[in-house]
Amino acid sequence: MSGSSFGNSKGPLAGVRVVEVAGIGPAPFCAMVLADLGAEVVRLDRASAGPSGGGVDALTDGIMGRGRRSVAVDLKHPDGLAVALALLDSADALVEGFRPGVMERLGLGPDVVLGRNPALVYGRLTGWGQDGPLAQAVGHDLNYIAVAGALAPLGRAGAPPAPPLNVLGDFAGGGLVLALGIAAALVDARRSGVGQVVDAAMVDGAAYLMTMMYELLGRGAWTEARQSNANDGGAHFYDVYACADGRFVSVAAMEPRFYAALTERLGLDDLPDQWDPSTWPASSARLAEVFATRTRDEWAALFEGTDACVAPVLEMSEAPSHPHLAARGTFAAVGGVVQPAPAPRFSRTPTTAGAPAAAVGEHTGEVLRALGYADDRIAALRAAGAVR
Repeated sequence: MSGSSFGNSKGPLAGVRVVEVAGIGPAPFCAMVLADLGAEVVRLDRASAGPSGGGVDALTDGIMGRGRRSVAVDLKHPDGLAVALALLDSADALVEGFRPGVMERLGLGPDVVLGRNPALVYGRLTGWGQDGPLAQAVGHDLNYIAVAGALAPLGRAGAPPAPPLNVLGDFAGGGLVLALGIAAALVDARRSGVGQVVDAAMVDGAAYLMTMMYELLGRGAWTEARQSNANDGGAHFYDVYACADGRFVSVAAMEPRFYAALTERLGLDDLPDQWDPSTWPASSARLAEVFATRTRDEWAALFEGTDACVAPVLEMSEAPSHPHLAARGTFAAVGGVVQPAPAPRFSRTPTTAGAPAAAVGEHTGEVLRALGYADDRIAALRAAGAVR
């Protein structure tokens, strides 16, 4: 696509061209991250998707569909497949999130695509990975983090492990890990001229995120019974407490000077040794009694400006208007919808949240013209159902 632009032109990945094969959940999140970082992303939608609201489902139609163009193609039509291959011939990276073998059956496997474009970075995101006994098994975030050892430590003692939304597996261990892998492989491809396959598995990523806990376990400093460690709710100085109004505050006063600031402000200077686990349950009960005497916002005001490491637990609807997040622009309004802004921040190549999700096939003609297709050829492809 010489001389063309897929979309966003800001950020450190400006000029990098990415083709996203439309999917759901973590793969669109990865493509959103790359678009937020400035990559020019084209989403390859199914010609049968839609009606007209953009993408394959609400997860793509909405925030995670921002910042890229849509080309609607029937990959089972030979001319539609040819369009996809033409897009990939001039791309720097691909993002796909299907089970192993699906892209190969579509005629878009790594052997075919890298054979035509050897410098391409071929990003693959699955739950279990491209190989191994579970490679073809179905699953969701909760299954992947369960097998990775990331679910068992979460939650209160005596209760089942608590599902942490689908953040650890889908988005942190999946989408973000693949985005990092693609960015790293792009650096290598620019240096070597040779692309490669990036195999990102959510089970691998979830395990990777648990590195510190596995280190503690390995040296005997982690107890696998929940709420028996310093940062799993077992310690009174690292927990969440209910307030008088039924809302909550978070307490994370681990270091001695922060702990001293906490106990001084709470009037609890007589608590026993901070790091004696045998005293934690009783100390937790005392903190619970004290925090229950005031509202969340009263406690937030009392601790503001101190080193006690106390912060209010905000609802999602409250977070965007918090003074600190508002001052930093942590959230942005795109198309009238408040949503998280791109992160991290870059001093020389600042990023912005891209335009709202495109309708399925909204840019088909525009992108095909940039590929060199004449209008009559585009019309013929539409008439044949190869594109929409």
